[in-house]
Amino acid sequence: MNHDVSNTLYVSDLDGTLLGSDSKLSERTVQLLNHAITRLGAQFTVATARTPATVTHLLERVHTKLPMIVMSGAAMWLNGERRYEHVQAIDPADVSTIVGIFSRHGLCPFVYRRHGELIHVHHTGAMSPQEAQFVNERTGLELKQFIADGNFDAVCDSSDGDAMLIFSMQNHDLLEPVYREVTASTKCSAMFYRDIFDHNSAILEIYRPGTTKAAAIERLARQVGAERTVVFGDNGNDLAMMSSATWSVAVANAIPEVKKAASEVIGPNTDDAVARWIVSDIERNSIQ
Repeated sequence: MNHDVSNTLYVSDLDGTLLGSDSKLSERTVQLLNHAITRLGAQFTVATARTPATVTHLLERVHTKLPMIVMSGAAMWLNGERRYEHVQAIDPADVSTIVGIFSRHGLCPFVYRRHGELIHVHHTGAMSPQEAQFVNERTGLELKQFIADGNFDAVCDSSDGDAMLIFSMQNHDLLEPVYREVTASTKCSAMFYRDIFDHNSAILEIYRPGTTKAAAIERLARQVGAERTVVFGDNGNDLAMMSSATWSVAVANAIPEVKKAASEVIGPNTDDAVARWIVSDIERNSIQ
């Protein structure tokens, strides 16, 4: 069956999917994506757990004009206008409950708050080695500022803006009971999955109830008039969009659960597989 390219929305995860092993876009992927967008008319964007602070830099050479789905669907980022839209804020009562759960387990999460076009990332207490590395790699970014508040009340203070994400990166066995208690005590959307770079570490992302990449993709598809959605992913936080898309594609390095959920498995993220697939899909199936 042929597909009109104007009715298709292509959405890719970044880390482990579109990005290479160096967490960057290869030159070949940039060329292929720009060919698909500029010459073939592809509607392409990304859906990522990252914030605009790193996404805008990673995609600065890609010619997409569509909103970027950031923080796993907690917001969309309009890069040309440098602003957020469709922000999904976590209820302040849930923020306090979740931070309290972390505290009872001897842990401290990052709380991401929108402060205009900036993200203020609040944290109190000691960081895991993984979290310390995470902060070191992102210190000094234009659109993100890390703030060590030093106490529970400051981390939960909503006067600094809407909380969009509560995030932690810890040893898997330390973080798992926090995840279980959060899901038992609140209705917030929580995603718990192993780090693709360190199997002993895990990532916990907590959002407003109903927040997923899938919901954001469905909203964007309606906005741009797309009847067909094609998604690309590799990890646990991509499963929801895999299930809801018209066609879902897993890269070869994806975890088994994602491969099982996908409509198709292609080459690895190190082989420009996503960009090559998009171009091939358009050239093979689209009505030009």
